[in-house]
Amino acid sequence: MILKSISANSLLLAVFALVTALILATTDRLTEERIAESERMAAQRALFEIVPLDRHNNDLLVDLQPIPEQYWSKLGLTDGGDIYIARFNDQPIAAIIPSVTSKGYSGDIAMIVGVNFDGTIAGVRVVEHRETPGLGDKVDLKKSDWILSFNGKSLSNPQATGWNVTKDKGDFDQFTGATITPRAVIHQIAQTLEYFADDSERLLLAIEPKDPQTSTHQQEIP
Repeated sequence: MILKSISANSLLLAVFALVTALILATTDRLTEERIAESERMAAQRALFEIVPLDRHNNDLLVDLQPIPEQYWSKLGLTDGGDIYIARFNDQPIAAIIPSVTSKGYSGDIAMIVGVNFDGTIAGVRVVEHRETPGLGDKVDLKKSDWILSFNGKSLSNPQATGWNVTKDKGDFDQFTGATITPRAVIHQIAQTLEYFADDSERLLLAIEPKDPQTSTHQQEIP
């Protein structure tokens, strides 16, 4: 009788452990899916800020081109990355390029730089930094509209000497009490434009035509 009771209790414990494990596994899977979807929507929103929906009608998150290793150092990348291609009715409109400077006041500043295929800047967004609140964090659009001053600029507008802060006789403002951060961002954006000038021909050749029946599918803003 005692043995039967022990066996029954052991079976109940085993069933309970199995059910608990299944619940935890299901919860983890659902949580991971929600996190992945949240990250996807956040990335999509950042891309849409640079190339809005009225300028493209492809899925930016899947229309990618890998960055050749020879350009990683120029873009400040240690393990490569992908360029997001924006198209309208299958025609390339812009490339959104990841770029990182290690010369920020508090370390790395990661950004995405949208470059139209005519060589002008579609937009820039800083996506990660550890700059000082109230000073260097003005590179973030949530803190200041300074980053918008690059819209429409190119390697020839301004000329090479203009790609600097006004303190260094450049064309771009620095922040009150902070020069290192904007200087680092300006220089890295210029290097990103240089990369694009060097690689745009190869990039255009690498972009394979998309199915015209699917290229006009509009994305929804999350």
